[in-house]
Amino acid sequence: MESVTLKAAAREDMRLIWEMQIKAFSSLLEKYRDDEISPGAESFEKVMARYEQPWTAYYFIVAGEEKVGVVRIVDRKDGSRKRISPIWIMPEFRGHGYAQAAITAVEQLYGSSHWSLDTILQEEGNLHLYEKMGYHRTGRTDRVNDRMDIVYYEKD
Repeated sequence: MESVTLKAAAREDMRLIWEMQIKAFSSLLEKYRDDEISPGAESFEKVMARYEQPWTAYYFIVAGEEKVGVVRIVDRKDGSRKRISPIWIMPEFRGHGYAQAAITAVEQLYGSSHWSLDTILQEEGNLHLYEKMGYHRTGRTDRVNDRMDIVYYEKD
């Protein structure tokens, strides 16, 4: 696997990030039909509003010269947990360890403790990744619909 770097996104990158997000989450949106909460159903305006939040940072996940994915970090710098929400690897780049490398890079930037995230309970690959990275389930699970649940993780 090529090494992964994080490249901070700028305002002018947000249209590309939104387009990547829609493409990356389209298969999950189709599978689970979670139109209310899926990143694959979000408007450009909603993604842009997140970018404008002072506690949000978006990063391209870069391998070689390729933008293989994106991660959004929420860090309010007030003692609350930092959050990964969302992270994605584009379909054509999945299965190469890029998400794991990106999480490692994020933790090098922001510290490796006091994190939270959530994911789809039915996506076993996601569960495996986060647990391998040291995240543990909080015990909270929310039912979204008859196909899908959201499970919550923390890392201390």
